[in-house]
Amino acid sequence: MFSRSFPAAAALAALLPPLVGAAPLGLEQALELAAQRSQTVRSARASASGAAESARAAGQLPDPMLNVGIENLPVTGPDRFRTTADSMTMKRVGISQEWIPSEKRASRQAAAQAQVGRESILEQVALADTRLQTALAYVDAYYAGESLKLTTATEHHVHEELEAAKARLASSAGSTQEVLAMSAARGVAEDESADVQQMQATALVTLQRWVGVQPDSLAAPVLPTLHSEKTYVAAHPAVLQAYRDIDVARAEASATAVNRRPNWTWLASYGQRTGFSDMVSIEVNIPLTVAPGERQDRETAAKLALVDKAEAALDEATRMASAEFLSFASDVQRLAQRVERYRANVIAPASQRTQAALAGYRSNQVTLMTLFEARHAEVEAQRKLLTQQRDLAKVQAQLAFKPVPGGAP
Repeated sequence: MFSRSFPAAAALAALLPPLVGAAPLGLEQALELAAQRSQTVRSARASASGAAESARAAGQLPDPMLNVGIENLPVTGPDRFRTTADSMTMKRVGISQEWIPSEKRASRQAAAQAQVGRESILEQVALADTRLQTALAYVDAYYAGESLKLTTATEHHVHEELEAAKARLASSAGSTQEVLAMSAARGVAEDESADVQQMQATALVTLQRWVGVQPDSLAAPVLPTLHSEKTYVAAHPAVLQAYRDIDVARAEASATAVNRRPNWTWLASYGQRTGFSDMVSIEVNIPLTVAPGERQDRETAAKLALVDKAEAALDEATRMASAEFLSFASDVQRLAQRVERYRANVIAPASQRTQAALAGYRSNQVTLMTLFEARHAEVEAQRKLLTQQRDLAKVQAQLAFKPVPGGAP
């Protein structure tokens, strides 16, 4: 057990040093960690390995059978149960072999190989889904951390402003109302920080579920180039599985069709008698397909119906994948436009308002509460921008990681 798990542990350890040092965890590191520790991928890999082993045995002949018996043994009279008293009693040993035509064995092996192809695709699909879920969790955790930085900065600013209000009150330049207003503002800022901390903790727990560790910090996610519609559809998990289902259905239909040719069984035996010549027997058993139209052909028709079903499922999966791509692509375009528009029309004026409030406070033209409100409005705008950027990144992650890498049929 230790020897089998050591390579995986060593590979995992090779990725861990950046986590305990100063460098933040990157998206690619997180994806590698998740892929290495995913039990879903391990399960799918084991299933594919099992299918490959079964395929190796599918084309073999059945094991021969050893036949041992006694024929014509007396059971009544003075010679009952004596094997040497009657000349008709014969001890027999033989061997039989069911002979499956090479064409039938080849079709069975082809059906088993089709199952291997399907299981291999399921392994790749499991890996792609693991990477996708890790990327989505990473994006949530990263933007929760960025939002926490904003609320923490607001909390720090309002604390300074509260201290300034208290100093103004002590010097008779301020008022009790101003101090109370800033005290309430500090409470609001602390509550917002606590709320975002809870969100970040939940996001980090979800990320840890995939990568196995909880990093101190995360690097900004760098997402790969987005796929074209043709590439996305061709490598979509549902489409790939549908292609493999068709392969399996066709192979099984071919394997069923050759059942019109029966399997012969050969038997050779050697009989020993007392006082008489020993005997050799050879026989051949041939099943009679008396009604192929009502049995073998019906079974073949049933398998061919499954081929039609799989082809219909492929058409439906292709349409679904195409619609999904167009929806994601539209969301990316719309969210990107919203981000740019929000940055220009909301973030920039909010920043200017804060600067104007700060200048007015320094010249005693506005109150501390006015400055706080300007800063708080800017932070809220920046947090909303982060939310839009997070939504954009998650849609981009769907486009980038949902298709199976190199999985196009």
